[in-house]
Amino acid sequence: MSGQPAPLERRAGPRIERSDGPAPKAETSTRLAITRTMVALDRTLMAWIRTSVSLISFGFTIYKFFQYLRSDTSVAHPERLLSPRGVALVLIGLGVGALLLATFDYRLQRKALASEYHEYGPFHFSIAAAVSTVIAGLGVLGFLLVFLHQ
Repeated sequence: MSGQPAPLERRAGPRIERSDGPAPKAETSTRLAITRTMVALDRTLMAWIRTSVSLISFGFTIYKFFQYLRSDTSVAHPERLLSPRGVALVLIGLGVGALLLATFDYRLQRKALASEYHEYGPFHFSIAAAVSTVIAGLGVLGFLLVFLHQ
């Protein structure tokens, strides 16, 4: 280990062949910076997905658990300020709302990067955005099921 980078012939990883010769160092570092930024956006969206799924599933679990407890007719059920159904709706609504806002912000950030650095595109398709959209749809469905069930 001499502290010097390995010659181009010995470097690991895929080679990017360009028709106009080797890429200048500034262009390569910009491309890598954009890639790191895109991956950071994906990681942030996945963290929001994880948080939203937790809120949605916890809200639905609270609803089903207290629905099960209420099926026992021998116990009196006092009226509360916020029923378990209300708590479930709040948690599911928070999860869906947070996920929709995070997905919207994610798309705005990607669009801004793509417009500013369009010469480095096309950018990869984001699986995280697709998963986010599907989970938001399922969350809306769960919210409607809890809301409409009396």
